[in-house]
Amino acid sequence: EMWERFGYYLMLGIFVLYMIDADKGGLQIPDIQAYDIFGTFIAITYLTPFLGGFFADRVLGYSKSIYLGGTLMGLGYMALSVPNMSMFYTGVTLIVLGNGFFKPSISTLLGNLYTEEPYKKNKDAGYNIFYMGINIGAFICNFFAAFMRNKFDWGAAFMTAGIGMFVGLIIFSIGRKHYKHIDVLKPAAPEDMSIMNVVLKVFAPAIIAGVIGYY
Repeated sequence: EMWERFGYYLMLGIFVLYMIDADKGGLQIPDIQAYDIFGTFIAITYLTPFLGGFFADRVLGYSKSIYLGGTLMGLGYMALSVPNMSMFYTGVTLIVLGNGFFKPSISTLLGNLYTEEPYKKNKDAGYNIFYMGINIGAFICNFFAAFMRNKFDWGAAFMTAGIGMFVGLIIFSIGRKHYKHIDVLKPAAPEDMSIMNVVLKVFAPAIIAGVIGYY
């Protein structure tokens, strides 16, 4: 999780700057359009975990969702390192989809690790370590982003985010023996929302509100 946040916030910190930059290899997108893209990206990033979590619970399992999400995000950051609009939008799409699978799965897997005795009493400590990792990743990425951008170029900074994501997946793989036993599909319960309910009650209102706000 530390490396996932490292890559995500590194990318986020230079996202708008890269779009509006007209002097040093940026995309030269007008400011107002860049802010529209940024806002839309953030909004969709917070929506896709509803669907990603659903598929992780019922179809893929948490480890597969983490691998899928992390790989998509890593490839997305690397796509942003290629300075053209097609790769830019491809990268943004991959990041949005990858985040949807990764974010709900990693925290759920962590929670499952502390559902059994004698580990229940350590759940708070486990989440404290988890969130400390988030904070460390979000803090140190700023220095890497500034150094890589100033020493090399925008592409090197985005590539660093992608490498960080894959480092995280390697670390996840090394430790998998400790938590593969709790990576089980969640049986559907009568009170669970269907995928259609998720779309109608979460996505549709959000899209309608976004369109109204845009116009």
